[in-house]
Amino acid sequence: MKGFKFTRGMGKLRNSQTAAESSVESQHDRMSSNVERKTGAIGLRRNWLLASAGIVLLTTFLVGAGKQYVGANTEPYYRVWVQGQEIGTLSDKAVLNQLFAKKQQEYQVKYPDAVMVLQTEGITTKMEEAYKPEINEEVTLDKLDGMLKAYAVGVQLMVDGKAVGVVKDQETASAVLNKVKQHYIPGQTTAVAGAQLMKTAASSKSVTTSPTSKLVEGAKIREDVAILPIKADPNKILDLNEAVKVLTEGVEAPLLYTVQEGDTISGIAKRFETTQKEIFRNNSGVKELTLQIGDELQLTVPQPAITVVTVEQVTEKVVTEPEVIIRKSDQLAAGKSKVVRPGQTGVKEMQYRITKENGLVIQEEWLGQTVIKSSLPEVVYRGTKVVGEGTGMFSWPVSGAAISSSFGERWGRAHKGIDLVSGNRTIMAADAGTVSFAGVQSGYGNVVIIDHRNGYETYYGHLSSISVSVGQRLDQGAKVGVMGNTGRSTGTHLHFEIRKNGSASNPLKYLN
Repeated sequence: MKGFKFTRGMGKLRNSQTAAESSVESQHDRMSSNVERKTGAIGLRRNWLLASAGIVLLTTFLVGAGKQYVGANTEPYYRVWVQGQEIGTLSDKAVLNQLFAKKQQEYQVKYPDAVMVLQTEGITTKMEEAYKPEINEEVTLDKLDGMLKAYAVGVQLMVDGKAVGVVKDQETASAVLNKVKQHYIPGQTTAVAGAQLMKTAASSKSVTTSPTSKLVEGAKIREDVAILPIKADPNKILDLNEAVKVLTEGVEAPLLYTVQEGDTISGIAKRFETTQKEIFRNNSGVKELTLQIGDELQLTVPQPAITVVTVEQVTEKVVTEPEVIIRKSDQLAAGKSKVVRPGQTGVKEMQYRITKENGLVIQEEWLGQTVIKSSLPEVVYRGTKVVGEGTGMFSWPVSGAAISSSFGERWGRAHKGIDLVSGNRTIMAADAGTVSFAGVQSGYGNVVIIDHRNGYETYYGHLSSISVSVGQRLDQGAKVGVMGNTGRSTGTHLHFEIRKNGSASNPLKYLN
């Protein structure tokens, strides 16, 4: 039993050892398992870290590669604005300048006589960059092409503050003004004057030449003319000849004209390039025969924008009639005469200063005369039985006289005699004769007419008083009256005429 108990005790001891060993093994296994678990965790963590690092590296690579790709495909471009409104985009700013140059050339070709400037104000650009930008260059250029305008550089001609025309530059403007002046300087006026002088010569049956010389002392524009640079419509720029035409022809406008000595309705109509019918229609109360100096006529005529005042010195040759030397003879009956020696005509030069406005004479001044060839007197025997016959030799009817208006249809006026002014107002008979009229006549005012009984008559007009009566016989130098301002007269002067067989002759051919 005791053995049995030992065995049971040994069994219990072995069981205890076994349990202990099992416990140790179990603990070892647990420790091993923990170690394994820790080792696995560490491995997993290491693998995760490695994977993360790889992802980061891959991501970094991909991002860098992406940036390089985007950078390689990023392009600069230009956004275009017109007056603050965006109209499109361009790939290169140079194409914009090319468009400007093309349009500039197109406008210059279209308007070759103007200096054209392209209007690019308000067109702006801004450079930007983008990834593969969408650029509508062709559309943008088409829009700009239709929007681009140009103007001409020009100068405005201003006359007394009023715009009258535009030319392309200062040089053209100066040329226009010079040509306007030349328009009224000798050329056409010489031919007119020559024709009028030939009329004068024909009326006296002698030869008279046209002016031998014409010196222009000056030509100036009366108005204030300014030349201002402007931006102009090229269609309104005038060339040289067009601008001259505008300034010289003018436009029709009302004009109040004051009748002057020697004026006739036909002469006024011709001077202003209108018709007598038009003058009478605008002036219903005017009659040719009652036209008086100082009358005002309503005309509608072209009035140039510019008034050119010219002063000319004119020298012309005048054929002078010979002096007639009368030798009285009681062998001849009264009224009978006999030419003993025929006379010969002479030649003298007359000098005048003429002031004109746009070619029309407004003032005439006689400067003097020079004898080129003296006339040869004609010797005549004449009976002395009758008193009151002229000798054919005429003296000046006023002492110290100056001529204020000459004879004939000259420079646009008809004048049958000469006008004389003098400080001595006493009027004398130019030759012996008989008074055939002493009174008032239309136009002449107070007038005395002397019949010299040899085919000649002399007229003395505008007298303030008359000192003779009809039928009175006068010697040469006898007082006729006093100089005045009656009739068609603008001032105190003597209107003196010499008529031969009823036709007016130039008194300067006879006076000595």
